[in-house]
Amino acid sequence: MSFTDDQLERYARHIILKEVGGAGQQKLLDTKVLVVGAGGLGSPLILYLAAAGVGTIGVVDDDVVSLSNLQRQILHDTDRLGTAKTDSTKERIGRLNPDIRVIPHMERLTAENAAALIGGYDLVADGCDNFVTRFLVNETCLKLKKPLVSAALSQFDGQLATFRGYEADLPCYRCFVPQDPGDVGNCAEAGILGAIAGVMGSLMAVEVIKEVLGLGQSLAGRLLIYDALDARTRTLKLPKDPHCPCCGSRSQER
Repeated sequence: MSFTDDQLERYARHIILKEVGGAGQQKLLDTKVLVVGAGGLGSPLILYLAAAGVGTIGVVDDDVVSLSNLQRQILHDTDRLGTAKTDSTKERIGRLNPDIRVIPHMERLTAENAAALIGGYDLVADGCDNFVTRFLVNETCLKLKKPLVSAALSQFDGQLATFRGYEADLPCYRCFVPQDPGDVGNCAEAGILGAIAGVMGSLMAVEVIKEVLGLGQSLAGRLLIYDALDARTRTLKLPKDPHCPCCGSRSQER
């Protein structure tokens, strides 16, 4: 491995960690992560991945920056209003860390493009705001055997898990949410404390880095729940559902 003088200074606090070191930092620089959604969760997630030196970050989002976003979407600035979030992301990360290659995908993830988009990356981090996309991301990650870090928000709490349902004893997202629960309300309808997105997006970044480097205990097979009003976190076990429509025994017989 070979770092420039600037990289040695930029990543010094990583390199001196025995669990990371030079080899781990090089692995981060060589890693490609696809982030689905450059909104409330994607904002802190992308900022911390870029700061950590994750070398290639793809961003899938077909929306533009609006003023109501800025209460929680800290990746974007007031002077970027009306700009595609993917372009705003690339410009912001270019100022934060010029080492990082940001690949903007200014489009909606669909059944037609999901495999091509996800197939080009090592890991997917999903911070989207609808179940149709979440189910599609899960199904595609299963087929392509890509780790999936997924988080969700509500008004004062959040949840986070890692899914590797292609492994024999681990669940996929559909083991956890087998069917679309219907209208659960979004931020525009129900409201949200903006800093909740910061907490959960930052935790997503931690789990992505852990997956890349093989650090600590993975959240695969577990669900972390954060309750801001009670200042409490708890972790639940997520079992694999043998009847899951995506990773269960019946799905593999098809």
